[in-house]
Amino acid sequence: MTRRYLSVDDLTPEELGHLLDLSEELKADRTSHAGALSRKAVALIFEKASTRTRVSFEVGVTELGGQPLTLVASDLQLGRGESIEDTGRVLSRFVDVIVLRTFEQERLEVLAGAASIPVINSLSDFEHPCQALADLLTIRERHEDLGGKILTYVGDGNNVAHSLLLAGAKVGMEVRIATPVGFEPIPQVVQRAAEIAADTGGVVTILHDALEASTGADVLYTDVWASMGQEEEAGERALVFPPFQLNQRLVDAAADDVTVLHCLPAHRGQEITEEVIDGPRSAVWDQAENRLHTQKALLLLLLGLG
Repeated sequence: MTRRYLSVDDLTPEELGHLLDLSEELKADRTSHAGALSRKAVALIFEKASTRTRVSFEVGVTELGGQPLTLVASDLQLGRGESIEDTGRVLSRFVDVIVLRTFEQERLEVLAGAASIPVINSLSDFEHPCQALADLLTIRERHEDLGGKILTYVGDGNNVAHSLLLAGAKVGMEVRIATPVGFEPIPQVVQRAAEIAADTGGVVTILHDALEASTGADVLYTDVWASMGQEEEAGERALVFPPFQLNQRLVDAAADDVTVLHCLPAHRGQEITEEVIDGPRSAVWDQAENRLHTQKALLLLLLGLG
């Protein structure tokens, strides 16, 4: 088992399947593996705002018997110029896992290279791999088999889209990404997802028509149009993205038992309508809860305890 989780691609399809199995066990019994992290500490470093990530990791570590240490970057010596490498070396002497929510993926790579303990990417501008684990668990709960299912993502080709491409490919899904022209996922991720899909029986498609992409889909997924750090682009994006709103028209075009997902926070009336996020096909609250169970499983696997 890898000792880092910076990208969905750090897990093999077999490891990913095992993690989802363990997540189901942990969800069925919240006391399962209680004490597994006894006398272990997990540093949670946040360079971006967080609700679900912070709370789910804090609660998850606590339920496993460990000590979560939530650290805001501005309160650390990082905020006064200490390098990320030195931070990793020092924290490796004190804690057992480092979880970092940051901007550049390079910071995670450098941190993991300097640290002697597992490092987890809890969000970067490049990927949101912890979210993808919860997404797969939620889809499996609703549709059982993941292989061959159609996952359609509409909106910005951002970090969430990148992780969904890789995660969906790993489990043999057909992943359709529908974005406005110029907002596609980066080509390297699309290429890597296609390489994975070639081995797993999955399919990767990039489209520019939300209705076409949604037709017959088993899962419809969206995210905010302007991610953290893109606030200055919000006005411009609001003019470009309305044709990619997840609304009832797309739900009607999808499979009858379609599942609607959103990684949250949601801007109701923008990327998703009220009637859809609160509608009978929505699983966004299960999806949010599943961050807890999949991250507990991830911690156990990285530490060789699950």
